[in-house]
Amino acid sequence: MTHLRHIIIASLLCLLPSMAIAENKPPYWASIGPSKARMRTGPGQQFPVVWFYQRAGLPVKVVATYPSWRKVEDPDGTQGWMQANLISDKRSGIVIGEVRPMREAPNETARIVWRAAPGVVGKVTECAQGWCKFDAGGRIGYIQTAHLWGAN
Repeated sequence: MTHLRHIIIASLLCLLPSMAIAENKPPYWASIGPSKARMRTGPGQQFPVVWFYQRAGLPVKVVATYPSWRKVEDPDGTQGWMQANLISDKRSGIVIGEVRPMREAPNETARIVWRAAPGVVGKVTECAQGWCKFDAGGRIGYIQTAHLWGAN
């Protein structure tokens, strides 16, 4: 009986990440949790894999939900289905366009503390009035939301 109880508890703990994300209503921003994740053509493992991601933290836009699956859009515009437990509610962004300044404060005249190249992925927090705090591997600064996919 104790063994069965442990299996039930372990099963419920595996569902917690997807249950937490399920509270959000699409569309919403999220990121890929593990370093390897598959995108499929439909909400089930019987559907073919269309993309294999190898970048934890990559931002995605959740556009639809189906019990334990999420339909997501990646920065290139590709849409497909991923298991909910592969999606993290930790928000991230990816720099788009050209090299972008990261500033000390959220305004155009603030000192530039870093520069981020296109494709750099980082944590996104404190978004307001067209700016977000952006943490790219410990290099922190403010970047305009128009220069981040995953922030607006």
